[in-house]
Amino acid sequence: MENPMDRWLEGCDFAYFSQGRHKVPPAAFLEKQARGEAVLLDVRTPEEAAILSFPGALHIPLDELPRRRGEVPKDKLVAAFCSVGTRSAVAFAYLQSLGWKNVRFLASGYHDLVEELKPGKILARARKAGEE
Repeated sequence: MENPMDRWLEGCDFAYFSQGRHKVPPAAFLEKQARGEAVLLDVRTPEEAAILSFPGALHIPLDELPRRRGEVPKDKLVAAFCSVGTRSAVAFAYLQSLGWKNVRFLASGYHDLVEELKPGKILARARKAGEE
């Protein structure tokens, strides 16, 4: 039996990664989230999420993802997030190998994400989404 990860890895050539198709910047992600087109997949531990959580995030710790993957939508952009980037990269690769086509990971860490979550920026995105 062929391993799904084998198939996925064969499609991850230099062009794939050099064009950044595996990442999404926080601002672009949050614009899609405001329109209901994206979900943040927070793969941090419950302890980390208790310290700092993000509005509208789907919290599934990485070690629970195999048994809870059915909770991850396939009809929206899914952006994996963790504190450093390692777990989000693993979640991204795992879901892609299982057939999720529109999964990425955030192209930055806490600082850039928190910067984009300032009330003024959230309000501006909500207004823009309401006009479309």
